[in-house]
Amino acid sequence: MWSALPLPAFVISRRDSVDILHSCNPAAEDFIATSAAVVCGLPVFDVLTLDAANHSAVDRARRTQSPVIIRDVEIAASGQPPIYCNLQLASLEEPAEGVLMLIAPHQHVGRIGGQRRVNAAANSAIGMSQMLAHEIKNPLAGITGAAQLLSMGLSGEDRELTDLIVEETRRIVALLTQVETFGDQRPPQRLAVNLHDVLERARRSAKVGFGAHMQILTDYDPSLPEVLADPDQLLQVILNLLKNASEAQGEGGTIRLRSFFERGLQVHGRDGHALALPLHVEVADDGPGLPQHIAENVFDPFISGRENGTGLGLALVSKIIAAHDGWIEVDSHPGHTVFRLSLPMAPTGKSPKRPDTRKAD
Repeated sequence: MWSALPLPAFVISRRDSVDILHSCNPAAEDFIATSAAVVCGLPVFDVLTLDAANHSAVDRARRTQSPVIIRDVEIAASGQPPIYCNLQLASLEEPAEGVLMLIAPHQHVGRIGGQRRVNAAANSAIGMSQMLAHEIKNPLAGITGAAQLLSMGLSGEDRELTDLIVEETRRIVALLTQVETFGDQRPPQRLAVNLHDVLERARRSAKVGFGAHMQILTDYDPSLPEVLADPDQLLQVILNLLKNASEAQGEGGTIRLRSFFERGLQVHGRDGHALALPLHVEVADDGPGLPQHIAENVFDPFISGRENGTGLGLALVSKIIAAHDGWIEVDSHPGHTVFRLSLPMAPTGKSPKRPDTRKAD
């Protein structure tokens, strides 16, 4: 199994307060372009080049005896250019003070580095969206007004045509308003926020509106500390995910809102330092799943699986989560789609208590 494992795997041991490369599998030898006989016994960070912020992750996995997962890490080996990888660390019983390190390069994890790619695509679309929205909305107002004036002197089929003009121009204005929202680059006003207050606001809004035909189940961890987030933007994210879930299935479908605490996940914050994301929210549905042709690019702007979709909803969700130094991912197959948000804790957050952690509507 060790030899067949397709991911580069390294076992790290401890010698004289230095992390030493104890062993590695064939995929790791390919990754570093060097045989195990040459590198085993060397300090691991002489063999693998990571930024300083991630050196302490090995010791943390050893000390806490719990897995550590770091997304989107630049790793270089044997003088090769750095590539983006997922890094997973777990403590071992043997050797003593041992740590298993799994490296998942971009070709294995599919969407690794995807957050950065989405952000770049979003930034390109933002400039275009702001220009188009400004240039198109003004003449549309004139077209709508002219059609309404014309309709006053018409009847029958002719009036139906002017009504169609008004209806379609209003639809385009609504689309442009979405585009303008997508182009809003103001930073989030992050506060210590009770995550469950936001989830409940979104759930109640969904039940009296677009999600009235759905059963919405909740599974909240009542001991969660407060999240560091802009409450309005986070509400917009949850509403968008609930709306997508409700539109993906017909009458009688089920949506599950879940919150939980899980250590281990880290990403690089905007300041370049490792940032822990222990607070997680999942929005799951039992619909048909994402269309296969868009599954890999679902967070890109203007990618939509619906006939009249704008493709901006999930791009906006991704943009907001990225601005919060958070992480979003999706797992989808027929009968089960789940979007997971991972967010940072507020520095001085307390643990809000929720008396009722499970409910169904």
